[in-house]
Amino acid sequence: MRIETEKKLAAGLSITSNTVIILAKIIAGNISGSISIISEAIHSLSDFFASVLTFFAVTRSAEPADKEHPFGHGKYEDMSGFIEGGLIIFAGLFIIYESVKKIYSGVTMEADSMLGIYVMGFAVAANFLVSRYLFYVAKKSDSVSLLADAEHLNTDIYSSLGVLAGLILIKLTGLTLFDPVIALVVAVIILKTGFTISKETLNNLLDGSLPLSDIEKIERIINNNTVIKGYKNIKARKSGQFKEIELTLLFNPEMKIRCCHNVCDQIENEIRNALGNTIVVIHPEPANKS
Repeated sequence: MRIETEKKLAAGLSITSNTVIILAKIIAGNISGSISIISEAIHSLSDFFASVLTFFAVTRSAEPADKEHPFGHGKYEDMSGFIEGGLIIFAGLFIIYESVKKIYSGVTMEADSMLGIYVMGFAVAANFLVSRYLFYVAKKSDSVSLLADAEHLNTDIYSSLGVLAGLILIKLTGLTLFDPVIALVVAVIILKTGFTISKETLNNLLDGSLPLSDIEKIERIINNNTVIKGYKNIKARKSGQFKEIELTLLFNPEMKIRCCHNVCDQIENEIRNALGNTIVVIHPEPANKS
């Protein structure tokens, strides 16, 4: 299966599973009156919007470069990931608001918690299976938006487990205060994930440099080649699934252009092998005679 087709399949699967889970949580939350289940429905709704964004992003990012986008469409994935991070943060803040309001109002659950237990158990199982597949495809394709979507579903697993634990405690003890308290704990986990995703994707959108570890790999490759007399102007950024690298290599002024070109090709191949999906542009220059 072509990687772009597999990416679209993964994004479509995420949309389908989120739709089913949202409907189940809304029904269970309204019947039981549980703020934690209703909050989870809101969280899953943000997952749904994130999945739709991901499907759009992987579809657009797969398109080749054109006149309007000469560097390709990889930034669509970074944009999608940044918006997804914002949706996660919004979901976390909403859950905190509703939980605090319920603690002060003292509203209790209106029905038996067993329906909620069954629904949350189903949500945990479904999100676990779908998120593992998304992580697999994201790693295979180096897709930022699929990774963000997988992380999004991963937070849903932890939050659903928290809500499930709270519902079981309510069932055993009859203390409905566990409902909003567990929801608050879940909200903190959600917020942490949202800020992490937003920070990473914003760095890509603003053309922030690749991690120092990647830059050091490039430098080691260059330094291991004895023909090269030096280097300068290493620029490296992330755009969607690709790492874009530009650098200048210094050669003996007497060296023939063909030989310089062959060395540049060799360095490009070594960088691609070391860093994965990369677009490398090398500018050769004569080194100053000492």
